[in-house]
Amino acid sequence: MKLDLRQWDVVKVRINPQDRDEHPAIILSPNEITGGRADRLNVLYGTTKRPAVALLPGQILLDEADGCEHLTVFECTFFPVVKKEAIRARLGKVSPNRRRPLHQTIAAALRLFQ
Repeated sequence: MKLDLRQWDVVKVRINPQDRDEHPAIILSPNEITGGRADRLNVLYGTTKRPAVALLPGQILLDEADGCEHLTVFECTFFPVVKKEAIRARLGKVSPNRRRPLHQTIAAALRLFQ
């Protein structure tokens, strides 16, 4: 199944082949890469937000408005590379009003402003 992938899409993927479950991920690679010949993409990996666990610096929370099935924490300090063929479904897209906080979280996590 070939998906029309774009930057900011929220997709379902298994980051490591040995993982049992697929998780949501946000595509970071630009559209020139997502639609091009490259077979791999950079993503932010997400996991379910547990009620008792607070967000850490470098993490951002997205929800159903962005295509996630529930509250999901995305780690912004590490960008896994996934094969396009590993992406199983497109769940949604990061809403424009959430992109700025996401940019800021990534920049702060990587200390790009220092």
